[in-house]
Amino acid sequence: MGRGAAIAYLTGTTTVSNFRAADIAAGGQGAPLVPKVDAYLLGNSEQSCCVQNIGGIGNFAYLPSHQSEYWEQGVLGWDTGPGNSLLDLAVRHLTHGTKIYDHNGSWAALGKPCQSLVDRWLQQDFFQQPPPKSTGRELFGVEYLRQCLTDCHTSNITKSADILATLTELTAASITHSYRSFLPQMPDQVLLCGGGSKNRYLKQRIQYHLGGIPVSTTNEVGLSADFKEAIAFAVLAYWRLQLIPGNLPTVTGASQAVLLGDIHRSFSGLST
Repeated sequence: MGRGAAIAYLTGTTTVSNFRAADIAAGGQGAPLVPKVDAYLLGNSEQSCCVQNIGGIGNFAYLPSHQSEYWEQGVLGWDTGPGNSLLDLAVRHLTHGTKIYDHNGSWAALGKPCQSLVDRWLQQDFFQQPPPKSTGRELFGVEYLRQCLTDCHTSNITKSADILATLTELTAASITHSYRSFLPQMPDQVLLCGGGSKNRYLKQRIQYHLGGIPVSTTNEVGLSADFKEAIAFAVLAYWRLQLIPGNLPTVTGASQAVLLGDIHRSFSGLST
């Protein structure tokens, strides 16, 4: 899985893989890499936009309007914190493994979030760290959930629905906290993608925290929310073959724009 040489050999198709390594070699975080693709696929000549991916981890691209010829220099992006990771782990824990996720957020919607606890969690280092920044399940994983559950118990939050509502609130609030803390200005609209975009309750909570800023999904502008990440890396692979840099130094912190990915050509069995 993910081995470019094996995929190229088995499929007979030229394959590009290992996209993050070149950005890391140039001093970057190696992520997120999707913002440049988002800028070209979803950018708007009149409005700014945040394209918010909610997978296990939340990450986004801030796309300024294309009114200036230098708009690409204004593209920003970073990881916002937990997306679905803590929610899915909590559902498995609370159901002893009989369920793996909260469909549509319907269970969490029955509960009441503890805002004071969420505010305390948002004071933790990652949320206060300025970008560029990235994270993963090594931070927002099982151990983090255990601490969250301990905090819930200490705060007398014992109902499963209340626990899930509070964890959902952390995801929603961490997204909007990141925008307000580190963006030059709030976006004119927010487009959601990834598995979390199907969580109706989470979407409602994001909308609540954003006030009058419209929140929709990339489906509504013609780009599949389920497959957007795959589409983005297909574009990055095409750019690599065309010798077009795929990273944005303003996003990853790299010293310069670089070609992303190793090319594995099917006809020779050799990689470059």
